[in-house]
Amino acid sequence: MLGLVTVLLGLCKPVLAADNITTLFMAGDSTMAAKDIKDYPETGWGMPFAIFFDENMAVLNLAQNGRSTRTFIEAGLWQRIEENLQPGDYVFIQFGHNDESEAKVDRYTTPAQFTANLKYFIAATRERQAVPLLLSPVTRRHFGADGKIGLTHAYSPLAVAVAAETGVDFIDMDTLTREYFAAMGEARSAERFMHIPPGMHPNYPNGVRDDTHFNELGAREVAQLVLEELRQRNHPLAGRLRTPDPKHLLLEY
Repeated sequence: MLGLVTVLLGLCKPVLAADNITTLFMAGDSTMAAKDIKDYPETGWGMPFAIFFDENMAVLNLAQNGRSTRTFIEAGLWQRIEENLQPGDYVFIQFGHNDESEAKVDRYTTPAQFTANLKYFIAATRERQAVPLLLSPVTRRHFGADGKIGLTHAYSPLAVAVAAETGVDFIDMDTLTREYFAAMGEARSAERFMHIPPGMHPNYPNGVRDDTHFNELGAREVAQLVLEELRQRNHPLAGRLRTPDPKHLLLEY
């Protein structure tokens, strides 16, 4: 259902642009992307994030599985953002998982290309009087013998450097998610990723053990980490949240 909501928002963009609607565009890879039913319970964090906002905010999640900065451009996805950006819109930019995959030549992007592409995304957004926000990639769940999760992305420092050079709003999701999941420990953190035993889900009859992609719980918690960062910084998006149903405020737990 969330994926359908995101798609419908995207289809409605030409109408929304004529009204007093602000759009948040999401550019990224599978860890952010909306998923098809055939992929569930795999969930990109952009899916729960999309429903945090009020009726005057639209979220168009263009993140896709397997995309690097280079292939995001080549597939015409960035062009779609540029063509629809309006002054006052927002663009979240999160890449790195696929850019740094040297063994996958269909998506690999050199460090220099990765850096240049991020700068291009930021500059193009600003040229259209919209607001970019850069995020480093979310961590992979790889625990070491010391019980900690080490740095799993070679390109995260490049994103940090781009943020410093351009002065763009930046959330270091690599560090945030690494610390968040490490604090849980191996067992509890596994409950947030795609760990399914054989025979337990029709989409994965042979089971799956994936320490890169989130299930619904993991995606929601990562989305909440992003929201908490926005709140701590008094980012304008933190003032665009939906008003809770009064009935929810009266619930007792």
